[in-house]
Amino acid sequence: MDVMFYEAFEEEQDAIRRHLPAHITAEFTSQTIQEKGDGAAPCPLVSIRTQSQIPASWGRETKGILTRSTGYDHLAAFREQTKTKSALGYLPDYCSRAVAEQAILMMMALLRKLPRQIKQFADFERGHLTGAQCQGRKLLVVGVGRIGLEVVNVAKGLGMDVKGVDIERKSATVDYVALKDGIRWAQCLVVALPLTEQTRGLLSYDRLIKAGPGLVLVNVGRGESTPLVGLKRLLDEEILAGLGLDVYENESGLANVLRTGKHGDEAQMEVVRALQKKDNVIFTPHNAFNTEEALERKAERSARAVAQFLHDGSFPDGVPS
Repeated sequence: MDVMFYEAFEEEQDAIRRHLPAHITAEFTSQTIQEKGDGAAPCPLVSIRTQSQIPASWGRETKGILTRSTGYDHLAAFREQTKTKSALGYLPDYCSRAVAEQAILMMMALLRKLPRQIKQFADFERGHLTGAQCQGRKLLVVGVGRIGLEVVNVAKGLGMDVKGVDIERKSATVDYVALKDGIRWAQCLVVALPLTEQTRGLLSYDRLIKAGPGLVLVNVGRGESTPLVGLKRLLDEEILAGLGLDVYENESGLANVLRTGKHGDEAQMEVVRALQKKDNVIFTPHNAFNTEEALERKAERSARAVAQFLHDGSFPDGVPS
């Protein structure tokens, strides 16, 4: 076997098979490494997404690890922890538009109280369903990289008043502000941050409490930047009017509990279950990337990365040192 693909859902498996050269032998599973229970690396080249916990011994047993994701913080951490010499690769910018559209979708659904609208159809009750329009509303985008810039562009198309927060102010089309000023100003907030030591816990309760009542927050970046306990408290105190998450703290552990029913972080699960009951909360399973268009790009680039590695031991896009 040339390559093992973990965390590959059915449509992704089909797409990668279409793009892989016929001479490359591959196996697929929808499970993470820990769910499948593989103690030893099944072959020198493995591909994961963001929820697999790579055994430390694989730093010696593998020659290459490809993450089929734009984020690569998990591979950078693996290299730091294991000092592996394995080649590490990732897939930059295959799904920026898809993720941005999901962020806007979640924001609009929360503004229009869509979960409650669906619930109240049962008795055709329209009380407490008055929502808000996007046009003229103030949106703060925290993290104006490729995804964040797409969020800015889509939001401007909806007539929103948009500002951005980023340590690098690269785009001439973005009105940048300091984070503390943006939080006070915003009515909606979209988080599109990568995970770094600077972004971990960045949007804590203590920072977000400075927002005006009624803020709608959506995170499509990394869950560690928005600690869940603080978000629940902000919802309970009605500082947040709506919460949409596609990413979560300790996501691999959370996903494992939800998929297998096994015990995990009970404190986290208690908060998650409490939030799931709220009409102003939308959780999705880290699926913002998943459109037909983005899936084809991901499959083609994954197949190309595997073929290049098997040819010369390198990836088109290596995880920076």
